[in-house]
Amino acid sequence: MPLQLATLENDCIFYCRLNNPNASEKGILSIVIMKKFLVFTVVILTYCSGTLNAQSSITRSIITFEIKNLGIGTGGSISGLLTEIHFTTSNLNSSIVEASVDVNTINTDNSSRDEHLRSEDFFDVSHYPKIALKSVAFKHKSGNNYFGTFTLTIKGKSKQIEIPFTYLEKENAVEFKAAFKINRLDFGVGSKSMILSDEVTVNIDCEEKKQESAQI
Repeated sequence: MPLQLATLENDCIFYCRLNNPNASEKGILSIVIMKKFLVFTVVILTYCSGTLNAQSSITRSIITFEIKNLGIGTGGSISGLLTEIHFTTSNLNSSIVEASVDVNTINTDNSSRDEHLRSEDFFDVSHYPKIALKSVAFKHKSGNNYFGTFTLTIKGKSKQIEIPFTYLEKENAVEFKAAFKINRLDFGVGSKSMILSDEVTVNIDCEEKKQESAQI
């Protein structure tokens, strides 16, 4: 038994006997065990409150994409962003970024095209309503510029991608901006086409309300 717990147990037994002179050894032992359990619970709760970051809240998010159709750039947007961000510039190894978007919100300013994109031919939103992104590792490049390895999941297919991004701390918020390219065929979005390009450019501009972590 660790020294601290042994000392705690001896102290508890002493005070229990002092305050309960007629109590049996079994009764005193029950009181000691309960007090140790309560102290252990308080310690665990205190530790958790000092090490877990609260989920930040989104104050602004703009996610757009662009793909060439007949050689002409065609774009749209997607929303419903949910995030869990625990990003610390001084400790990139323990930093975590997770995000997802609602594919049902896809918007290209053409309702017929949007419905086609939601169909089985492309995103198949009835079976795969979310696009998810989860960090694997981060590297600092220079200034506010970083480089992240992420696992991107679309239509149940996951692939690691590299995303350069900027992270800027403001007075009451943090800002993430990123731009990257993916191959839609890697995720089974559509099929090979002479009209539609395989490459899609994605732009993310996200601002989250800054929430300080609790300190012990």
